[in-house]
Amino acid sequence: MRLSRGARALRQISQRTISTASRRQLENKVSENQKLFQADNGLPVHLKGGAKDSLLYRTTAGLTLFGTMYTVYYLLVSSMPKKPN
Repeated sequence: MRLSRGARALRQISQRTISTASRRQLENKVSENQKLFQADNGLPVHLKGGAKDSLLYRTTAGLTLFGTMYTVYYLLVSSMPKKPN
């Protein structure tokens, strides 16, 4: 069975990206992160990552609060009978 030129090119590209030789090596930072998160500095673990974690936490809490209020509002609106015209 013959493959078309496009299929052969796609196969060659996919084999090239799967190859482990072309991956760059990343520095192992596990021990640094363990020291950061296990430090006894009075912060809860979900805020020990710094400003990024704090922003993510506050955004999530705000969206959750907004969604809860929005849900309660629409439950109240839909529980009221419509006025006849």
